[in-house]
Amino acid sequence: MSPADDRRRPPRREPGGGHGDARRDDGRRDDTRRDAPRRDDARRDAAGRQRGAARAEGRGHRSAAAPGERRRTTDPARDAAFDVLRAVDGSDSYANLVLPPLLAERGLHGRDAAFATELAYGTLRLRGRYDAVLALASGRDPGALDAPLLDVLRLGAHQVLGMRVPPHAAVSETVGLARARVGAGPAQLVNAVLRRVTEAGPEEWTTRVAQAADPTGDDTVARLAVTESHPAWVVRALREALVGHGRRAEELPDLLAADNVAPRVTLVARPGLVARQELLDELPHARAAALTPSAVVLDGGDPADVRAVADGRAGVQDEGSQLVALALLAAGVEGTDARWLDLCAGPGGKAALLAAAAAGRGARLVATEVQPHRTRLVERALRAVPRRAVEAVRTGDGRAVGADEPGAFDRVLVDAPCTGLGALRRRPESRWRRTPADVAGLGTLQRELLSSALDAVRPGGVVAYVTCSPHLAETSLVVRDVVRARARAGVVVTPLDARAVVRGLAPDVDLGDDRTPGGEPRLDVQLWPHVHGTDAMYLALLRRD
Repeated sequence: MSPADDRRRPPRREPGGGHGDARRDDGRRDDTRRDAPRRDDARRDAAGRQRGAARAEGRGHRSAAAPGERRRTTDPARDAAFDVLRAVDGSDSYANLVLPPLLAERGLHGRDAAFATELAYGTLRLRGRYDAVLALASGRDPGALDAPLLDVLRLGAHQVLGMRVPPHAAVSETVGLARARVGAGPAQLVNAVLRRVTEAGPEEWTTRVAQAADPTGDDTVARLAVTESHPAWVVRALREALVGHGRRAEELPDLLAADNVAPRVTLVARPGLVARQELLDELPHARAAALTPSAVVLDGGDPADVRAVADGRAGVQDEGSQLVALALLAAGVEGTDARWLDLCAGPGGKAALLAAAAAGRGARLVATEVQPHRTRLVERALRAVPRRAVEAVRTGDGRAVGADEPGAFDRVLVDAPCTGLGALRRRPESRWRRTPADVAGLGTLQRELLSSALDAVRPGGVVAYVTCSPHLAETSLVVRDVVRARARAGVVVTPLDARAVVRGLAPDVDLGDDRTPGGEPRLDVQLWPHVHGTDAMYLALLRRD
């Protein structure tokens, strides 16, 4: 159920070309050369703006706005990005679910779609930094502003500081958006604040907000929270996770920075359905990924256009998500190996990988998902898998499976619901939505699901506990608590060496320190965006004895 399996990906970012490109007034490249009369019109319009600006000089921000900055029309791509931000804030929607249908509904394609995507996603990722910039530029708390107005300002800040949009176009177009969507009065504030933002570059603003957040220079968390745009509690949790999983605390800035980079689209070649080489032969802008034999990284293009993706033989799936599923299949079991269970199967990426492998090994998969709409996603993900490999796709509570079918499965995957802190580059709004209280609430559910899985697996079988969060309270502490509770009840559960299994799949993988500070061997695996280029997937393998 983790966000790592989300199969709906936005279009690739494509914000513009090099210095020789013809560009529209809004800063985006124009595919066609303007004819001579249009060039003359553009020159006259530019001269008019210069004369207007000269006449208005010294009269304040309202009168200083050039005619283009007083526009009342909106650009469709910016308008779409604004609506995505409002949906994310107003209805707890996810950008990756809101944006694609919105682009299709409004007929945005190509560069317009790419511009809207980068504008929406980039603004969501760097919201914390931009709020700090806007606070300094406006001299007021951004949180006191009406939410729609604040979203307009954030969009403008991202164009000025995070995209290749000329400052005058960023201000002009954002003021037009403000006039159309939040009113003429607020548009004056937008004009004034964004003009101040354009007075310094991204590096200078980063320095200013860092100094404001950490004036004494000794509060690393406060500084990184602002400059790398993560809530402070997330920064602390990720630092603890790095150390707890055998890496250095000094990697924290690189980890946070990696969360702010849009991930490449990765495809999975489902075994027995399509070979990875077939995908590489079909896709000129693709390359084999480093960790798994099933992953292909796209350097351009829309995955929906790939034939194998359209018919279900391949899918969009993070390589870390592929790796943990393959590790479950590579772990040795004692005895039969014919019936597998995906306990939290939605939306179906790992289930499809397991089922495709099951078809080649004479096994059958049962997929369980608690939400009916996610069950339908699982069914769709499995559409190309031979029927003999899928015993059932069920809607039900995974916590009940162990009691209903004790000892019935040889392999069980628990892809537990989590905070998604390992997939922040993919779902940027999650960092602003989650709170420490969510960790505690999910911890109870995670322990119950893992306990159910250990009841459902037969003696000698293997359970994989997986999350797309590196938070210690969602990973190693969950496993430790459940194993100890089993021991107190007289049930022996043996942690397996998941590191050895993963290294069997990816011999050169960097898993950090193999021993704890106390000298005990580490058996579980934690992947990282800044090290492996994947989501921060966690894996523990357990055998019920």
